[in-house]
Amino acid sequence: MAKEHQFDISAKLDMQEMKNAVVQTQKEMDNRYDFKGITKEIDFNQGAKTLTITSSSDNKVDAIYDILISKMNKRGLSINSLDEAKKDDSSGGNRKYVFAIVDSIKQDEAKTIQLEIKKLKLKVKAVNQGDEIRITGKNIDDLQTIMTHLKSLDFKSPLVFDNFR
Repeated sequence: MAKEHQFDISAKLDMQEMKNAVVQTQKEMDNRYDFKGITKEIDFNQGAKTLTITSSSDNKVDAIYDILISKMNKRGLSINSLDEAKKDDSSGGNRKYVFAIVDSIKQDEAKTIQLEIKKLKLKVKAVNQGDEIRITGKNIDDLQTIMTHLKSLDFKSPLVFDNFR
């Protein structure tokens, strides 16, 4: 019974689900009465990992953002995946918000996660493997305790727990 159990912590984002959430947001914007006859645009650039929302006012951009967040929640995507990069004035008096897509754990946040695991004083090993952290231990309950503890904390990156064995 000396079998090692393990799981990985990462911040992966399912890009296809994100595309689907953007398409559903676009459809809802096209059908809503309060968006008729105004500038409204949502652009997801998967290569640059950015999402751009353009509309006639800050209120309309916020409304589009709220629609997007609801669609992301329904698809199981974390709202921490979007990090507001900048707000600009666009042509024609429009407002343009650019969001960066977060799909990796930053180095300082990985160190914080490892420190939090050490604070629990469990018999586990946390190894940073670039864009993910592998947790190994003999007791499966210790691994589940770590997951529960990390979910209760507020990290900027959307934590994903996978490869649980």
